[in-house]
Amino acid sequence: MADQPVFIEGDDLITRAAAVPAERRQRIGLALDPYLLIVVGGLLAIGVMMVYSTTFDWSYQSFGSESYILLQHLRNLAIGAVVLALLAFIDYRVWKRFAVWLLLGVIALLIAVLLFGDDAFGARRSLIRGSLQPGEAAELVMIIYMAAWLSSRRTRVRSFLYGLIPFAVLVGIVGSLVMLQPDLSSAAMIFAACGVMFFLAGADLLQLGVAGGAAAGIGWVLSQRISYAQGRLTSFVDSLSDLTQAHYQVQQAVIAFLNGGWTGVGLGEGRQKFGFLPAPHTDSIFAVIGEELGIIGAGFVVLLYVALAVRGFQTSRRAPDTFGALLAAGITVWIVSKALLNIAVMTALVPPTGAVLPFISFGGSSLVVLMAGAGLLLSVGRVRARLMSVPERRNVFAPYDRSGRNRGPRVSRAGRSRSARPNASGG
Repeated sequence: MADQPVFIEGDDLITRAAAVPAERRQRIGLALDPYLLIVVGGLLAIGVMMVYSTTFDWSYQSFGSESYILLQHLRNLAIGAVVLALLAFIDYRVWKRFAVWLLLGVIALLIAVLLFGDDAFGARRSLIRGSLQPGEAAELVMIIYMAAWLSSRRTRVRSFLYGLIPFAVLVGIVGSLVMLQPDLSSAAMIFAACGVMFFLAGADLLQLGVAGGAAAGIGWVLSQRISYAQGRLTSFVDSLSDLTQAHYQVQQAVIAFLNGGWTGVGLGEGRQKFGFLPAPHTDSIFAVIGEELGIIGAGFVVLLYVALAVRGFQTSRRAPDTFGALLAAGITVWIVSKALLNIAVMTALVPPTGAVLPFISFGGSSLVVLMAGAGLLLSVGRVRARLMSVPERRNVFAPYDRSGRNRGPRVSRAGRSRSARPNASGG
Protein backbone atom coordinates (compact mmCIF):
# COMPACT_ATOMS: atom_id res chain seq x y z
CA MET A 1 0.00 0.00 0.00
CA ALA A 2 1.39 3.40 -0.94
CA ASP A 3 2.43 5.77 1.80
CA GLN A 4 -0.21 8.29 2.81
CA PRO A 5 0.72 11.96 2.25
CA VAL A 6 1.77 13.97 5.26
CA PHE A 7 0.16 17.39 5.75
CA ILE A 8 2.08 20.04 7.61
CA GLU A 9 1.37 23.72 8.26
CA GLY A 10 3.34 26.86 9.10
CA ASP A 11 6.69 26.61 10.89
CA ASP A 12 6.36 22.81 11.15
CA LEU A 13 7.54 22.76 7.56
CA ILE A 14 11.08 23.26 8.84
CA THR A 15 10.97 19.80 10.39
CA ARG A 16 9.85 18.29 7.11
CA ALA A 17 12.40 20.27 5.10
CA ALA A 18 15.18 18.84 7.27
CA ALA A 19 14.44 15.43 5.77
CA VAL A 20 15.42 16.61 2.27
CA PRO A 21 18.70 15.01 1.09
CA ALA A 22 21.83 16.97 1.95
CA GLU A 23 22.82 17.65 -1.67
CA ARG A 24 19.41 19.03 -2.50
CA ARG A 25 19.35 21.16 0.65
CA GLN A 26 22.69 22.65 -0.33
CA ARG A 27 21.40 23.60 -3.78
CA ILE A 28 18.26 25.11 -2.29
CA GLY A 29 20.27 26.96 0.36
CA LEU A 30 21.98 28.90 -2.41
CA ALA A 31 18.69 29.69 -4.16
CA LEU A 32 18.79 33.46 -3.97
CA ASP A 33 16.44 35.42 -6.21
CA PRO A 34 18.56 36.09 -9.34
CA TYR A 35 16.27 38.85 -10.62
CA LEU A 36 16.45 40.81 -7.38
CA LEU A 37 20.22 40.33 -7.29
CA ILE A 38 20.54 41.67 -10.83
CA VAL A 39 18.44 44.75 -10.07
CA VAL A 40 20.28 45.58 -6.83
CA GLY A 41 23.64 44.85 -8.48
CA GLY A 42 22.76 47.13 -11.39
CA LEU A 43 21.85 50.00 -9.07
CA LEU A 44 25.06 49.52 -7.07
CA ALA A 45 27.14 49.49 -10.27
CA ILE A 46 25.53 52.73 -11.45
CA GLY A 47 26.21 54.14 -8.00
CA VAL A 48 29.92 53.36 -8.19
CA MET A 49 30.11 54.96 -11.62
CA MET A 50 28.24 58.12 -10.58
CA VAL A 51 30.01 58.51 -7.23
CA TYR A 52 33.34 58.62 -9.06
CA SER A 53 31.95 61.03 -11.65
CA THR A 54 30.67 63.42 -8.97
CA THR A 55 33.69 63.28 -6.66
CA PHE A 56 36.87 62.90 -8.72
CA ASP A 57 37.56 66.66 -8.89
CA TRP A 58 36.60 67.33 -5.27
CA SER A 59 38.62 64.30 -4.19
CA TYR A 60 41.71 65.50 -6.07
CA GLN A 61 41.40 69.09 -4.84
CA SER A 62 40.91 68.11 -1.20
CA PHE A 63 42.87 64.86 -0.80
CA GLY A 64 45.32 64.77 -3.71
CA SER A 65 43.79 61.66 -5.27
CA GLU A 66 40.92 61.41 -7.74
CA SER A 67 39.78 58.12 -6.24
CA TYR A 68 40.01 58.90 -2.51
CA ILE A 69 36.26 59.33 -1.97
CA LEU A 70 35.47 56.50 -4.40
CA LEU A 71 37.61 54.16 -2.30
CA GLN A 72 35.62 55.17 0.78
CA HIS A 73 32.43 54.33 -1.10
CA LEU A 74 33.85 50.97 -2.19
CA ARG A 75 34.80 50.23 1.43
CA ASN A 76 31.25 50.97 2.54
CA LEU A 77 29.97 48.88 -0.35
CA ALA A 78 32.13 45.94 0.73
CA ILE A 79 30.78 46.18 4.29
CA GLY A 80 27.27 46.33 2.93
CA ALA A 81 27.89 43.29 0.72
CA VAL A 82 28.99 41.26 3.75
CA VAL A 83 25.89 42.36 5.68
CA LEU A 84 23.65 41.56 2.70
CA ALA A 85 25.14 38.08 2.33
CA LEU A 86 24.82 37.30 6.03
CA LEU A 87 21.20 38.42 6.25
CA ALA A 88 20.32 36.67 2.99
CA PHE A 89 21.53 33.30 4.30
CA ILE A 90 20.17 33.67 7.84
CA ASP A 91 16.54 32.61 8.18
CA TYR A 92 14.65 35.91 8.38
CA ARG A 93 12.31 34.49 11.07
CA VAL A 94 15.16 34.66 13.56
CA TRP A 95 14.75 38.44 13.71
CA LYS A 96 11.19 38.14 14.93
CA ARG A 97 12.56 36.92 18.27
CA PHE A 98 14.89 39.91 18.58
CA ALA A 99 12.49 42.58 17.29
CA VAL A 100 11.88 44.11 20.73
CA TRP A 101 15.59 44.27 21.53
CA LEU A 102 16.36 45.82 18.16
CA LEU A 103 13.71 48.47 18.78
CA LEU A 104 14.99 49.27 22.27
CA GLY A 105 18.54 49.47 20.94
CA VAL A 106 17.67 51.90 18.17
CA ILE A 107 15.62 54.08 20.57
CA ALA A 108 18.65 54.23 22.87
CA LEU A 109 20.85 55.29 19.94
CA LEU A 110 18.36 57.96 18.88
CA ILE A 111 18.35 59.39 22.40
CA ALA A 112 22.17 59.25 22.46
CA VAL A 113 22.27 61.26 19.22
CA LEU A 114 20.13 64.00 20.74
CA LEU A 115 22.34 64.10 23.85
CA PHE A 116 25.84 63.47 22.51
CA GLY A 117 25.59 63.59 18.70
CA ASP A 118 27.73 65.52 16.28
CA ASP A 119 26.37 68.91 15.15
CA ALA A 120 26.47 69.54 11.40
CA PHE A 121 24.52 72.05 9.31
CA GLY A 122 22.17 72.87 12.15
CA ALA A 123 21.23 69.25 12.83
CA ARG A 124 22.37 66.48 15.15
CA ARG A 125 22.03 63.17 13.33
CA SER A 126 25.22 61.16 13.81
CA LEU A 127 27.57 59.59 16.35
CA ILE A 128 31.29 58.74 16.26
CA ARG A 129 32.30 61.70 14.08
CA GLY A 130 29.58 61.18 11.53
CA SER A 131 30.22 57.48 10.90
CA LEU A 132 26.96 56.22 12.48
CA GLN A 133 23.51 57.65 11.76
CA PRO A 134 20.92 55.88 13.93
CA GLY A 135 18.10 57.51 11.99
CA GLU A 136 18.96 55.33 8.99
CA ALA A 137 18.97 52.18 11.11
CA ALA A 138 15.68 53.22 12.73
CA GLU A 139 13.92 52.98 9.36
CA LEU A 140 14.79 49.29 8.90
CA VAL A 141 14.39 48.34 12.57
CA MET A 142 10.89 49.80 12.64
CA ILE A 143 9.97 47.67 9.62
CA ILE A 144 11.26 44.54 11.35
CA TYR A 145 9.47 45.36 14.59
CA MET A 146 6.17 46.30 12.94
CA ALA A 147 6.24 43.09 10.87
CA ALA A 148 6.72 41.07 14.07
CA TRP A 149 4.10 42.99 16.04
CA LEU A 150 1.44 43.06 13.32
CA SER A 151 1.89 39.40 12.41
CA SER A 152 1.32 38.41 16.04
CA ARG A 153 -1.89 40.46 16.41
CA ARG A 154 -3.71 39.64 13.17
CA THR A 155 -7.21 39.50 14.62
CA ARG A 156 -6.90 42.73 16.66
CA VAL A 157 -5.43 45.14 14.13
CA ARG A 158 -8.78 46.84 13.58
CA SER A 159 -9.30 47.35 17.29
CA PHE A 160 -8.96 50.98 18.38
CA LEU A 161 -7.50 50.00 21.76
CA TYR A 162 -5.27 47.12 20.69
CA GLY A 163 -4.54 48.20 17.12
CA LEU A 164 -4.52 51.91 16.32
CA ILE A 165 -3.39 53.24 19.71
CA PRO A 166 -0.33 50.95 20.13
CA PHE A 167 0.58 51.53 16.46
CA ALA A 168 0.40 55.30 16.84
CA VAL A 169 2.43 55.24 20.07
CA LEU A 170 5.17 52.98 18.67
CA VAL A 171 5.57 54.85 15.41
CA GLY A 172 5.12 58.22 17.12
CA ILE A 173 7.92 57.64 19.64
CA VAL A 174 10.51 56.62 17.06
CA GLY A 175 9.34 59.14 14.48
CA SER A 176 9.42 61.98 17.01
CA LEU A 177 12.97 61.13 18.09
CA VAL A 178 14.06 61.21 14.45
CA MET A 179 12.25 64.50 13.77
CA LEU A 180 13.91 66.12 16.78
CA GLN A 181 17.35 65.70 15.16
CA PRO A 182 15.79 67.05 12.84
CA ASP A 183 15.62 64.50 10.01
CA LEU A 184 12.25 64.89 8.33
CA SER A 185 13.00 62.60 5.39
CA SER A 186 13.83 59.60 7.62
CA ALA A 187 10.73 60.28 9.71
CA ALA A 188 8.63 60.39 6.54
CA MET A 189 10.05 57.02 5.44
CA ILE A 190 9.17 55.48 8.82
CA PHE A 191 5.60 56.79 8.65
CA ALA A 192 5.16 55.67 5.02
CA ALA A 193 6.52 52.14 5.40
CA CYS A 194 4.77 51.45 8.72
CA GLY A 195 1.51 52.92 7.43
CA VAL A 196 1.47 50.60 4.42
CA MET A 197 2.32 47.63 6.63
CA PHE A 198 -0.52 48.56 9.01
CA PHE A 199 -2.93 48.63 6.07
CA LEU A 200 -1.70 45.30 4.68
CA ALA A 201 -2.10 43.73 8.11
CA GLY A 202 -5.81 44.50 8.04
CA ALA A 203 -6.29 48.12 9.14
CA ASP A 204 -9.12 50.03 7.48
CA LEU A 205 -8.99 53.39 5.72
CA LEU A 206 -10.45 55.25 8.71
CA GLN A 207 -7.57 54.11 10.92
CA LEU A 208 -5.07 55.07 8.24
CA GLY A 209 -6.76 58.45 7.87
CA VAL A 210 -6.49 59.14 11.61
CA ALA A 211 -2.84 58.03 11.76
CA GLY A 212 -1.93 59.89 8.58
CA GLY A 213 -3.69 63.05 9.73
CA ALA A 214 -1.83 62.99 13.04
CA ALA A 215 1.52 62.48 11.29
CA ALA A 216 0.78 65.28 8.82
CA GLY A 217 -0.21 67.62 11.66
CA ILE A 218 2.98 66.93 13.59
CA GLY A 219 5.03 67.38 10.43
CA TRP A 220 3.37 70.71 9.68
CA VAL A 221 4.01 72.03 13.19
CA LEU A 222 7.65 71.01 13.03
CA SER A 223 8.10 72.48 9.56
CA GLN A 224 6.94 75.82 10.93
CA ARG A 225 9.35 75.65 13.85
CA ILE A 226 12.42 74.49 11.91
CA SER A 227 13.83 77.42 9.98
CA TYR A 228 15.34 75.52 7.04
CA ALA A 229 12.20 73.42 6.61
CA GLN A 230 9.99 76.50 6.62
CA GLY A 231 12.19 78.16 4.00
CA ARG A 232 12.09 75.10 1.73
CA LEU A 233 8.33 74.83 2.03
CA THR A 234 7.86 78.51 1.23
CA SER A 235 10.11 78.33 -1.83
CA PHE A 236 8.28 75.24 -3.05
CA VAL A 237 4.90 76.97 -2.82
CA ASP A 238 6.30 79.99 -4.67
CA SER A 239 7.82 77.76 -7.36
CA LEU A 240 4.40 76.36 -8.29
CA SER A 241 3.68 79.61 -10.13
CA ASP A 242 7.26 80.67 -10.91
CA LEU A 243 10.05 78.09 -11.17
CA THR A 244 12.68 80.79 -10.68
CA GLN A 245 11.46 81.07 -7.07
CA ALA A 246 12.24 77.43 -6.37
CA HIS A 247 14.91 76.35 -3.89
CA TYR A 248 18.46 76.80 -5.21
CA GLN A 249 19.08 73.04 -5.28
CA VAL A 250 15.94 72.46 -7.35
CA GLN A 251 16.86 75.20 -9.81
CA GLN A 252 20.29 73.72 -10.39
CA ALA A 253 18.79 70.25 -10.80
CA VAL A 254 16.39 71.53 -13.46
CA ILE A 255 19.32 73.15 -15.29
CA ALA A 256 21.17 69.82 -15.18
CA PHE A 257 18.25 67.99 -16.81
CA LEU A 258 17.96 70.71 -19.46
CA ASN A 259 21.67 70.43 -20.21
CA GLY A 260 21.43 66.65 -20.55
CA GLY A 261 18.49 66.45 -22.91
CA TRP A 262 17.60 62.95 -24.12
CA THR A 263 21.05 61.39 -24.37
CA GLY A 264 23.15 63.43 -21.92
CA VAL A 265 26.45 65.25 -22.29
CA GLY A 266 28.49 62.14 -21.55
CA LEU A 267 29.70 60.35 -18.43
CA GLY A 268 31.95 62.65 -16.41
CA GLU A 269 31.25 65.62 -18.67
CA GLY A 270 28.53 67.29 -16.61
CA ARG A 271 29.14 70.81 -15.28
CA GLN A 272 26.48 71.25 -12.62
CA LYS A 273 28.41 69.06 -10.18
CA PHE A 274 31.28 71.56 -10.14
CA GLY A 275 30.06 73.89 -7.39
CA PHE A 276 26.50 74.41 -8.61
CA LEU A 277 24.55 71.39 -7.37
CA PRO A 278 24.66 71.00 -3.56
CA ALA A 279 25.77 67.50 -2.49
CA PRO A 280 26.02 66.09 -6.04
CA HIS A 281 27.29 62.74 -4.72
CA THR A 282 24.34 62.21 -2.33
CA ASP A 283 21.11 64.24 -2.46
CA SER A 284 21.55 65.55 -6.03
CA ILE A 285 23.07 62.53 -7.73
CA PHE A 286 19.93 61.86 -9.81
CA ALA A 287 20.27 65.31 -11.38
CA VAL A 288 23.86 64.46 -12.36
CA ILE A 289 22.58 61.23 -13.92
CA GLY A 290 20.07 63.30 -15.89
CA GLU A 291 22.76 65.68 -17.13
CA GLU A 292 25.41 63.09 -18.04
CA LEU A 293 23.24 60.16 -19.17
CA GLY A 294 20.20 62.12 -20.26
CA ILE A 295 16.53 61.38 -19.87
CA ILE A 296 17.16 57.91 -21.29
CA GLY A 297 19.73 57.11 -18.59
CA ALA A 298 17.56 58.57 -15.84
CA GLY A 299 14.59 56.61 -17.18
CA PHE A 300 16.61 53.40 -17.03
CA VAL A 301 17.35 54.05 -13.36
CA VAL A 302 13.64 54.57 -12.72
CA LEU A 303 12.87 51.29 -14.48
CA LEU A 304 15.31 49.49 -12.18
CA TYR A 305 13.40 50.79 -9.16
CA VAL A 306 10.13 49.69 -10.78
CA ALA A 307 11.61 46.22 -11.30
CA LEU A 308 12.72 46.16 -7.66
CA ALA A 309 9.20 47.12 -6.56
CA VAL A 310 7.61 44.38 -8.68
CA ARG A 311 10.03 41.74 -7.44
CA GLY A 312 9.73 42.87 -3.84
CA PHE A 313 5.95 42.66 -3.83
CA GLN A 314 6.10 39.27 -5.56
CA THR A 315 8.37 38.11 -2.75
CA SER A 316 5.87 39.45 -0.22
CA ARG A 317 2.92 37.76 -1.92
CA ARG A 318 4.71 34.38 -2.00
CA ALA A 319 6.17 34.57 1.52
CA PRO A 320 5.63 31.45 3.69
CA ASP A 321 4.19 33.36 6.64
CA THR A 322 2.61 36.67 7.59
CA PHE A 323 5.79 37.98 9.20
CA GLY A 324 7.75 37.40 5.99
CA ALA A 325 5.00 38.91 3.84
CA LEU A 326 4.83 42.09 5.93
CA LEU A 327 8.62 42.28 6.20
CA ALA A 328 9.11 42.01 2.42
CA ALA A 329 6.32 44.50 1.72
CA GLY A 330 7.67 46.99 4.26
CA ILE A 331 11.23 46.82 2.92
CA THR A 332 10.00 47.22 -0.66
CA VAL A 333 7.85 50.23 0.20
CA TRP A 334 10.73 51.75 2.18
CA ILE A 335 13.33 51.46 -0.61
CA VAL A 336 10.99 52.56 -3.38
CA SER A 337 9.63 55.48 -1.30
CA LYS A 338 13.17 56.75 -0.70
CA ALA A 339 13.88 56.58 -4.43
CA LEU A 340 10.61 58.32 -5.32
CA LEU A 341 11.22 61.07 -2.77
CA ASN A 342 14.73 61.79 -4.09
CA ILE A 343 13.56 61.79 -7.71
CA ALA A 344 10.54 63.97 -6.86
CA VAL A 345 12.81 66.56 -5.23
CA MET A 346 15.13 66.65 -8.24
CA THR A 347 12.17 67.13 -10.61
CA ALA A 348 10.63 69.95 -8.49
CA LEU A 349 7.59 67.91 -7.45
CA VAL A 350 8.17 68.20 -3.68
CA PRO A 351 10.27 70.45 -1.43
CA PRO A 352 13.92 69.43 -0.83
CA THR A 353 14.18 66.83 1.93
CA GLY A 354 17.75 65.52 1.96
CA ALA A 355 16.76 61.97 0.98
CA VAL A 356 19.44 59.88 -0.74
CA LEU A 357 18.96 57.78 -3.87
CA PRO A 358 18.99 54.13 -2.66
CA PHE A 359 22.04 52.05 -3.66
CA ILE A 360 23.37 54.88 -5.86
CA SER A 361 24.20 57.83 -3.59
CA PHE A 362 27.46 57.88 -1.67
CA GLY A 363 26.84 56.77 1.87
CA GLY A 364 28.03 54.97 4.94
CA SER A 365 25.18 54.08 7.28
CA SER A 366 22.55 54.63 4.59
CA LEU A 367 24.21 52.30 2.07
CA VAL A 368 24.87 49.53 4.60
CA VAL A 369 21.34 49.69 6.01
CA LEU A 370 19.80 49.61 2.53
CA MET A 371 21.88 46.56 1.62
CA ALA A 372 20.83 44.95 4.89
CA GLY A 373 17.22 45.48 3.83
CA ALA A 374 17.96 43.86 0.47
CA GLY A 375 19.52 40.92 2.32
CA LEU A 376 16.34 40.43 4.36
CA LEU A 377 14.27 40.57 1.19
CA LEU A 378 16.48 37.89 -0.37
CA SER A 379 16.15 35.79 2.79
CA VAL A 380 12.35 35.73 2.52
CA GLY A 381 12.61 34.39 -1.02
CA ARG A 382 15.31 31.88 -0.08
CA VAL A 383 13.33 30.44 2.84
CA ARG A 384 10.31 30.06 0.58
CA ALA A 385 12.43 28.15 -1.96
CA ARG A 386 13.69 25.89 0.82
CA LEU A 387 10.19 25.14 2.09
CA MET A 388 8.90 24.60 -1.43
CA SER A 389 11.41 21.74 -1.72
CA VAL A 390 9.04 19.62 0.38
CA PRO A 391 7.17 17.75 -2.39
CA GLU A 392 4.08 17.00 -0.32
CA ARG A 393 3.50 20.64 0.52
CA ARG A 394 4.16 22.62 -2.64
CA ASN A 395 0.60 23.92 -2.38
CA VAL A 396 1.17 25.20 1.16
CA PHE A 397 1.42 28.82 0.10
CA ALA A 398 -2.25 29.35 -0.62
CA PRO A 399 -3.37 32.99 -0.52
CA TYR A 400 -5.84 33.96 2.11
CA ASP A 401 -8.02 37.01 2.74
CA ARG A 402 -6.38 39.41 0.29
CA SER A 403 -9.35 41.76 0.37
CA GLY A 404 -9.44 42.39 4.09
CA ARG A 405 -13.23 42.21 4.01
CA ASN A 406 -13.26 39.49 6.65
CA ARG A 407 -11.17 41.55 9.04
CA GLY A 408 -8.09 39.56 8.12
CA PRO A 409 -4.71 40.64 6.77
CA ARG A 410 -4.24 41.39 3.09
CA VAL A 411 -1.10 39.28 2.83
CA SER A 412 -0.43 35.60 2.23
CA ARG A 413 0.49 32.96 4.76
CA ALA A 414 1.10 29.25 4.89
CA GLY A 415 -2.19 27.44 5.20
CA ARG A 416 -3.94 24.21 4.40
CA SER A 417 -5.83 24.24 1.14
CA ARG A 418 -9.17 22.51 1.06
CA SER A 419 -8.06 20.15 -1.65
CA ALA A 420 -5.16 18.97 0.50
CA ARG A 421 -7.21 17.93 3.53
CA PRO A 422 -7.48 14.15 4.06
CA ASN A 423 -10.98 12.76 4.35
CA ALA A 424 -12.37 11.19 7.45
CA SER A 425 -11.20 7.74 6.49
CA GLY A 426 -7.62 8.88 6.18
CA GLY A 427 -7.56 8.41 2.39
